[in-house]
Amino acid sequence: MNWAITGTGAVASIGRDADEVFDALCAGRSGRAPLRGFDSRAYRAAHAYEIDDRPADGTDVPSRATAWLLRAVAEALRDAGLDEDLSATPVIVGTGLRELRSVELKWCEDADFDLGGLHFGTALRERFGATWTYTISNACSASLHALAMGSDLLTAGTAEAVVVAGVDTITASMFGLLDRVQLDPPDRVRPFDRNRRGTLMGDGAAAVVLTRADHPAARLARGRLRAASMNCDASHPTAPDPAGIAQAIRLAHEQAGIKADDVDLILLHGTGTSLNDEAEATALCDVFGGGIGRPLMTAVKSMTGHTSGGSGLLGLIVAARALAAGRVPPTIDLDTPAGAAGQFRFATGSTPPEETERLRIAQVDAFGFGGVNAVAIVEGVAA
Repeated sequence: MNWAITGTGAVASIGRDADEVFDALCAGRSGRAPLRGFDSRAYRAAHAYEIDDRPADGTDVPSRATAWLLRAVAEALRDAGLDEDLSATPVIVGTGLRELRSVELKWCEDADFDLGGLHFGTALRERFGATWTYTISNACSASLHALAMGSDLLTAGTAEAVVVAGVDTITASMFGLLDRVQLDPPDRVRPFDRNRRGTLMGDGAAAVVLTRADHPAARLARGRLRAASMNCDASHPTAPDPAGIAQAIRLAHEQAGIKADDVDLILLHGTGTSLNDEAEATALCDVFGGGIGRPLMTAVKSMTGHTSGGSGLLGLIVAARALAAGRVPPTIDLDTPAGAAGQFRFATGSTPPEETERLRIAQVDAFGFGGVNAVAIVEGVAA
């Protein structure tokens, strides 16, 4: 597999486009702020990583996730030098919650929202003329599962180019669920730190254009997708299984035709929860063995919060830009790595340029409820 990543687009709490998001991450800037979307007095946790684009009076409004998705797709098309006509191009969207926040607003506040907008296809058709759309609601690895599906369409010769996207917004119900199961409410996301207390949600959308190597847009490639593996170990509804994660990583390496020693950079899933962090660290130690301290690693959820279904694709965009630019975002608020992560070589704000400029191959991790695991391998191109 060797598909060109010809265009990227993103929006998150830390930036309005992919350039701004990447620069903010490299600067170690966090999107953490007091919760604004709904009354925080009903919850113990009081912070989130929100995109602050509500009306001036702070009132929450429906269809914000859809708006971010359309922005990210439009940016990716511009970045790829393509027009906005997607009438003949597949569009695959990965999400965890779709427009659930809009449904909450309709139910609780009688907001104006047509339930036909829940699945994104209508808005994509109206804006881009897209008639070939899929929405994959597959937990926190959804957008990398969408990436794998897009790759399969290219492999099968069904399309010359595909648009892959991921999006999620913070919902009151999911925020409340996390608030109930995290006994000591976190005030920030601290992946792999000994004093981590859990995860907080973040808003975000990301999109990429994938093309064949001989597509005219491929000359603008920001990176190359070498593999997109996925599996479902179905080990437990919520607790990740290190063996299933390790299997997904090995499958990605096999698809890409690389060995573990070839990986220079890992964009960790890193949710800041004990179960997720420990399972990911254990799996990585299993796959990389004595070489676990070689690849540089970073966990950007420390700055974006957990952007759920869109997080994997956001990590892919960051990985491609890091390889091209020779800059790697740090993992902030990481003081003492816990357990197996103590062997990891984390990127910091002071990582020497001579280390980051030599990076060529990156691995991007995304793992979700029910054991739906996905791993992507990206090869860099010169900036």
